[in-house]
Amino acid sequence: MGPDELGWVRGEIDLSRANPARMYDYFLGGTQNFPVDRELADAAIALRPEMPRSARLNRAFLGRAVRYAVDLGLRQFLDLGSGIPTEANVHEVAHAADRRCRIAYVDAEPVAVAHSHRLLAGHPRVSVTQADLRDVSTVLAADGVRAQLDFGQPIALLLVAVLHFLPDEDDPAEVVRRYAERLAPGSLVAISHVTTDNLPPEWRSVAGLYQRSATPIHPRPKADVLAMFGELALVPPGLVDAVEWRPDRGQPALAVSGFYAGAARKT
Repeated sequence: MGPDELGWVRGEIDLSRANPARMYDYFLGGTQNFPVDRELADAAIALRPEMPRSARLNRAFLGRAVRYAVDLGLRQFLDLGSGIPTEANVHEVAHAADRRCRIAYVDAEPVAVAHSHRLLAGHPRVSVTQADLRDVSTVLAADGVRAQLDFGQPIALLLVAVLHFLPDEDDPAEVVRRYAERLAPGSLVAISHVTTDNLPPEWRSVAGLYQRSATPIHPRPKADVLAMFGELALVPPGLVDAVEWRPDRGQPALAVSGFYAGAARKT
């Protein structure tokens, strides 16, 4: 996609620096990215060839978390930092299990939001909202979110591969707590987060590359990611590498993904 194809995007797009959402789209084989994104993504792949595979493993965790939520009886999903739509989107996974599921997507990146609007136009059970997830009040009051979700009933809150873009001064654990306190009992909170725990030095070098992007990345150790769940009750197997979280039956053993992943219930 080139700059001449941006007529459908509302708002200004900074093409001077790579954007992590568009880089992630590139890792997943998507087309909603630009040369500046591909250049930095290719530099990351040169340091760590597993990058596209790690992105797919994290995406697979998202799908399993959605199916798990449906199995628990949840039919509402709030996907924060939803990113650029690619295969196995939340609504596709959820609707494959139950067409009654309702999904509210929220992202701050203009290309992600614009492409989501194009893909989902006319879909009655899905909404797309452009907002910064740190602005909890604005997100929860957004028309698209309120139209789809009943906060008096359990909701699956998805924070997949997004909290590592919040620096410590934004207090991601407090951001999660503010959302969680608005959820009804029985709700589920699913989180995945980049880490460099017990990984080779080149994985840390990739994090350094992201400092050149529009949104630097902040890998965190397990204790810090665990703290983001606060007092919520983690479901088995707890906080683990994404490939170890409730793997599909018969799934072969895989190397680490570089993402911690877990889910917790509100009681």
